[in-house]
Amino acid sequence: MHPFIELIGTIAAVITTFAWLPQIVKILGDKQTSDISWGTTGTLAAGVLMWAIYGLFLGSLPIIMANVVTFLFIATILGLKLRYG
Repeated sequence: MHPFIELIGTIAAVITTFAWLPQIVKILGDKQTSDISWGTTGTLAAGVLMWAIYGLFLGSLPIIMANVVTFLFIATILGLKLRYG
């Protein structure tokens, strides 16, 4: 694949992955998660995990890394939802 295309994918991966950090920071500050949907967040976590597996099959590091980190962030949000309800 052309390096420029890989760069675009990597930048997109970084942006969409780290978009979850403000949500985690907000939850930790407010200690409140009632507005977060179990169904939506759980479904998103499952989809992101599947993207990571897809990336493994393709051997695409940007897809793998972005989705593994995103999954960990979403799993953190779900864990915080368990803790703070």
